[in-house]
Amino acid sequence: MANVTLRDVNKSYDKIPIIQDVSLAISDREFIVLVGPSGCGKTTLLRMIAGLEDITAGEISIDDTVVNDVSPKDRDIAMVFQNYALYPHMTVYDNMAFGLKMRKTPKNLIQEKVKATAEILDLSQLLKRKPKQLSGGQRQRVALGRAIVRNPKVFLMDEPLSNLDAKLRVQMRRELITLHKSLNATTIYVTHDRIEAMTMGDRIVILNQGKIQQVDTPLNTYRDPNNKFVADFVGHLNTVSGILEDLDNQPVLKSEGGIVIHLPENFKDFTKNNTGKLVLIGFRPEHLTPDLNRLVRENIPFQPLMITPYHTEQLGNETHIHGYFGDTVSWISRATNTEDVDGNTENGPWNPCHDDDVETPRSQLKLGLQINQILLFDGSTEQRIRV
Repeated sequence: MANVTLRDVNKSYDKIPIIQDVSLAISDREFIVLVGPSGCGKTTLLRMIAGLEDITAGEISIDDTVVNDVSPKDRDIAMVFQNYALYPHMTVYDNMAFGLKMRKTPKNLIQEKVKATAEILDLSQLLKRKPKQLSGGQRQRVALGRAIVRNPKVFLMDEPLSNLDAKLRVQMRRELITLHKSLNATTIYVTHDRIEAMTMGDRIVILNQGKIQQVDTPLNTYRDPNNKFVADFVGHLNTVSGILEDLDNQPVLKSEGGIVIHLPENFKDFTKNNTGKLVLIGFRPEHLTPDLNRLVRENIPFQPLMITPYHTEQLGNETHIHGYFGDTVSWISRATNTEDVDGNTENGPWNPCHDDDVETPRSQLKLGLQINQILLFDGSTEQRIRV
């Protein structure tokens, strides 16, 4: 296979920047995911790698060869599209064999490659069917098979699962990961779905407004985001803004509404040197829990807070609690349905399996905020503050 390198790549339409100074090194056999909101430039970037879009400035290399002026057919890449792009009048076999026929591949070799690929993708019984006789998942596998038989240097996939239903997407994610491992292929995958990105990529590239925000492993991106956009994109983030203050030699954030939230000890010196600075704090729902007994038992530093619940979401193994803190801040807490939460409401014990306990008007629920899990961002730039 091959490595792919982008150096200061830019793309503009009528002088409007779409891709801005993107530099990225993709290793041989890596599965990397480009992810971001609609309009962030991820598909444009993929099409530039494929040669379907000209670049305005910069350099793209495949296998250490600059391909800026190389036509798509000569880049030795294969692309899988969102809409499958199958020929409706051709059988599955002919769809998969089409690219090889165009390259004048010997007939016996075509048969060998198509048969082997069909076995990998569980398509052997479908080779005589036409696309209209296939399910969405089967059509997607045919599109993948058409790319695989060519044995390209790089696979490019543009939201290939977005037309499938939720259950089939989960199944196809597993199949794609297994397929990637068996082929040892360099794969660049575009999606707007953060779950696909987090579960499939060796690394993920988070884009926003044509710029790379962070490149890292999925877990590091979740735990150690570069800025608020990244933190909020890869998972829900509870936030509150305010100013830094030194309260009895302890770093705290004080919001406009008078909310005081204690910060981790490692922010003590930073707070002393930046008292009055506008900042934003963030923390995940799982770090705001009604199981105070567990926090005490495990010696986890926390600050008790009272919220006014207004909605719960039952997800089987856990419950998401939506509530107001103060007059304006809306947060989400996450509780497993086996947690010890007795005595956490002013109206008596609360059971996360029942809505009635938290939706009594103006009932209060005590939660523990794990202080050491708080993330701090600059109030103006929203960049992460690390100390």
